[in-house]
This record gives sequence, C-alpha cells and structure tokens, in this order.
Amino acid sequence: MTTHPPTRRTTYREVLAERRFRLLFLTRAVAITADSLRISAFSVLVFSTTGSPLLSAVSFGAGFLPQMFGTVLLGSLADRLPPRALIAGGYLLESAAALALALLPLSVTADLALVALVALVTPVFHGASGRLVARWLTGDAYVLGRSLNSMASSVAQLAGLALGGAAVAALGTRQALAVGAALHLSAAVAARLGLPRLKADGEPSGSVAKAGLRGTAALLGARDPRRLLLAQWLPGAAAAGAEALIVAYAGQHHFAPGSYALLMACVPAGMLAGALVVGRLLRPSVRERLVAPLAAVTGLPLLAFAAGPGVGTSAVLLFCAGTGFAYALGLQRAFVDCVPAALQGQAFGLLHSGTMTLQGVGPACFGLLTAAAGTGTAMAAAGAATLLTAWWIAGWHTAAPA
Repeated sequence: MTTHPPTRRTTYREVLAERRFRLLFLTRAVAITADSLRISAFSVLVFSTTGSPLLSAVSFGAGFLPQMFGTVLLGSLADRLPPRALIAGGYLLESAAALALALLPLSVTADLALVALVALVTPVFHGASGRLVARWLTGDAYVLGRSLNSMASSVAQLAGLALGGAAVAALGTRQALAVGAALHLSAAVAARLGLPRLKADGEPSGSVAKAGLRGTAALLGARDPRRLLLAQWLPGAAAAGAEALIVAYAGQHHFAPGSYALLMACVPAGMLAGALVVGRLLRPSVRERLVAPLAAVTGLPLLAFAAGPGVGTSAVLLFCAGTGFAYALGLQRAFVDCVPAALQGQAFGLLHSGTMTLQGVGPACFGLLTAAAGTGTAMAAAGAATLLTAWWIAGWHTAAPA
C-alpha cells in the first residue's frame, strides 16, 4: 500500500487551539484515568480473592473482549444518534458500573459479567467521539490529534495507576473503584455541558443490527480498511497479553509490595515518550516509513522476560516496549482516507472495539500459557507474537519517499 503524506508538520499548539477537540481531549483523559484505576484495582481484587493468575488476567481484559460483538450489533448507532448524548451517556454508564463493583456484594463471576455487559455498548460511544475528532481535525492535524490522545492516554494511565495504588493502599480495592466512578461521572458532566449540540449524520431508520452487520462487513471486506484495522489491532493484542501478566509476574517473583504498579506504569510511560518523539519530531513521511520497525520495538524487549529479570530490568524492558506503540501514528491518515464518510463513526467504533476485544483475547491466551510455562515465558511468547505481526506489516506496508 502506497500513501502520499503531507510534508508540512502541524504543531500541537494548532491542534489544541480547536476548543471542541480540547474538551474531548480533556474528558477522555479523565475517563482513561478512571479506566486505569478500575482495571488495576479490579485485577488486584480478583487476584487477592482467588490467587489465580488466569482469573487476574481475565479480569484485566473482561472489559475488552465483548466490544467486538457490540460493534457488530450496535456500531451503526455511532452514525445515527447525536454524538454529545452518546459520549456523555457512555461516561455515565461507566460510572454506574464502577459504582456497582464498589458497592454490591457480587461474586467474582458476577463482577466479570457486569464489566463485560457494559463493554458491549462502549464501542458506540467511542465511535461517536472518533467521528467528531475526524470532523474537527483534518490532514496532519488529525494525526497529531491522535498523537495527543495517545499521550493523554499514557499520562492518564500513569495517573490512574498512581491514584489506584494509593487508593487501594489507603481505602481498599472496592473503595478505590468508587473513586473511579466519581471520575467517570465528572467526565460525563463535562461532556454534556461543554460539547456542542449536533445532529446525527445518519438516519435513525431501519434495523440497527442489520445496519451494523452491513457496515462491519463492508469495512472488513475491503482490503485497505481490513489491513489497516488488523495492523492497529494485532501488535497491541499480543503486548496486552504480556501487560496483563505483570501483577502475577511481580507476585510470583516476590517483588516488593506495590512494585506491580511501578511495572504497569512503565508501559504507558514508554507510550508517552514514543508518541511525543514520533508525533512531534518526525515528518509525516518518516512516521509512515517507520510503522513496521516501531511495531517490532513493541515486542522485542518482551523476549527478555524468559530469563526472569528483576524489578529494575523489567521496568526498563516494559518502558522500551511501550515506546513502540507509536507505530500506529503512521497508519492514522491512511485509515481515515480509506473509510467511507457514511461509515466513519462505525469505523472508529470498530477500530476501538477490535483493539479492546483482541486485548481481551491476548490476556486470556497468554494467561492460559502460564499454567504450562510460567509468567516470564508467557510474556516472552507475547513478544514473539508481536514480532510476527510486525513482520506481516512490513510485507505490505510501504510509504512514499520524503
């Protein structure tokens, strides 16, 4: 696939000057902080309750796996309903779910089912948000907007892990989940009050499920959208399998209490550094040439976990792996360009839900591998799988010369 990127670099200042994008950016950062807090606190709760690395990994990915089904059945709503109501409603639903985890005396199975149920509808909210970003930012501004979102995600994950670790230590796991519910509620209120009231682009007629199935089939049936979706899904799915095992790896290697939070923070810290360097310092054409090499960087450091490294070395390896996630910036412009306007909301929902779903499959698969090979070897296998996907991307992805 050959692309023709613009040569001029847009600045982050120009992107943030768009007030509507700035509000989406900030509310998303708050929501990701809440998500990170919930995921880490819930994973700790399940591991401390059951002592099972597999269930801990499944709890890490329980909010990811069902999202593809939600996209297929409900994804067309992202193009058919007003985006402000969808985005604010999504944050409100996440708040209610976190509050239920905190307050209701449910079994681990019921807690996992609740997280999975909410995950079914979240692609609709993310699709609406992605459609607005693509509407308000174009060209290289859109790519840098995605870069800013990636950096915000990394910072928010760090903040969520730090806040989650402090809240779990000071209040307990269920009370920490209540803190996450409050953060999601604040994002819902800000989105409802700050975003403009916009009409939906599509017509709310006909079967939602049939429209969702048709849209998904159209996106996955065309070569370029399918390749670009898979290229953004697969490396992260394998890497998430390793990330989901960090808590169990730290516990089985008898690291100091709280070290799991430090190790989990290294991945988003690396993502922040990678997005900043690749998004700000490299020309668009260079970003697009480096897609496959950067994807390989995501997996290569994970191979070293087969040797059972200590806390310090593990932290460095995870940071380096995180920097490789910047590979996705080189795919953003081509993805927007190849998606039909009538399916844009569903395409962004599919991109997000596919990412989340496969990041649920990854932890489950590599969690199963721990029973036979141990956590370190399973994390190294995740790195090898990431390298295979980078090799596949290199086989078809080319960029125009600068």
